[in-house]
Amino acid sequence: MKTLGTFLLAVALCVGCSKPADDHKGHDHSKHKPAATEAGIPAALRDPARLWCKEHNRYEDRCWLCHPDQQDKKRAYCDEHGLYEDECFLCHPELKPQKPQAKRLMCKEHNVPEDECGICHPELASKGNVKVRLPSTESATLVGIQTATPTTGAMADGIECYAELAFNQNKLAHLTTPVGGIIQEVLVDLGDKVTEGQACARIWSAQIAEAVAKATLARQTVERERKLRADNISTAKELQEAEAAFQTASQQLKPFDFTEVPAETATLELRAPFAGEIVERNAVRGAQVEAGKALYTLADRSTMWAMLNLPEAALARVRVGQPVELSVDSLTGQVFTGTLTWVSAEVDERTRLARGRAEIPNPAGVLRARMFARARILTRETNSALLLPASAVQPVDGKPLVFVKIADDLYEARAVQLGATHNGQVEVLAGIQSGDVVVVAHAFTVKSQLLISRLGAGCADD
Repeated sequence: MKTLGTFLLAVALCVGCSKPADDHKGHDHSKHKPAATEAGIPAALRDPARLWCKEHNRYEDRCWLCHPDQQDKKRAYCDEHGLYEDECFLCHPELKPQKPQAKRLMCKEHNVPEDECGICHPELASKGNVKVRLPSTESATLVGIQTATPTTGAMADGIECYAELAFNQNKLAHLTTPVGGIIQEVLVDLGDKVTEGQACARIWSAQIAEAVAKATLARQTVERERKLRADNISTAKELQEAEAAFQTASQQLKPFDFTEVPAETATLELRAPFAGEIVERNAVRGAQVEAGKALYTLADRSTMWAMLNLPEAALARVRVGQPVELSVDSLTGQVFTGTLTWVSAEVDERTRLARGRAEIPNPAGVLRARMFARARILTRETNSALLLPASAVQPVDGKPLVFVKIADDLYEARAVQLGATHNGQVEVLAGIQSGDVVVVAHAFTVKSQLLISRLGAGCADD
């Protein structure tokens, strides 16, 4: 359907072409057959700068079957090699090969030089810099062609990949109990924001009670021995042994977060090591827990990690420290920026992807763990890029072209070198200037006219 639509568009553009049939001579030469004796100039001796008539095996500007009106009747013509006799160096070796000073051939149908007419010579289209003539000066308006000059702005070249968000592992903590016991109080819940050092739960433990009792007894013993020693009733050795026992008992309380011996049997308070948010809770009042049991998970979500999947082919352009842009489908219109902090030393043998990590600030807390996102690692940035809408670029034979307006009905196909593409804009590195007027909408229409002869609607003889 696309081919049929393109053909109908090409036919519609040709409607209104009022040139007589005679003006179409010289482009479809199926009726003309070269003489059997016409060997032509060997390919190795041809001038690459001059168009070659493949049909009649001679230079286009010396082919009188294609261009009979261009022949100089006063000069003898060598039919065998397709040159004037006074320039045929194959028949007259004494003549040095030189470029003839003949006038430049013009395409009568499209009123452009023959060697620049992209419609008559579609093989030149992929090289760019060929002319495209529309059927009339009103054609561009009728089909809605719009033009504009390139804009200058910021553009960043980047590597796009998918990512999954995760908590910053450097700001994630599991609050575990160092001893077995019974939860007496649950002080915080899921989603609660806690400050550094805030108590989250209280736990009673027989092991703690025993350690507190030993420390209390050791303290009382030291106090008694000091009095006895002051009265010269006990020896210095006995005092030293009591002090050592008290120090040992005090050290056994430190894992329970006691800096000194409590006045009475105390419960263990589970405290937050830093400010953050409770993202997981396993604490239930009255539950008996074992040592090492994680009762809470605490996360500081002010920064998040984006775990990236990097294509193997892009790894040569990736460096730690490069900026990263992140977008999430559920957060429309928001772009988060961060920094690439790590790239894996290996590539997955099945997916051929390498893992990477970017640290993304999350001050508003809108980014959440396990969200899927699209990431863009910026490898090159410029503030003076020449930009065009992506719709202005049309591929021809696998090469990008743009169409520069010369006149209301005349456009030049330019081969361009492209850079980065982002948000519907494409960076043009070479091929156009900032003042060129370029087709930015309905460029496909001009492309169809350029390739009209390939669609079966080109020129033909009577």
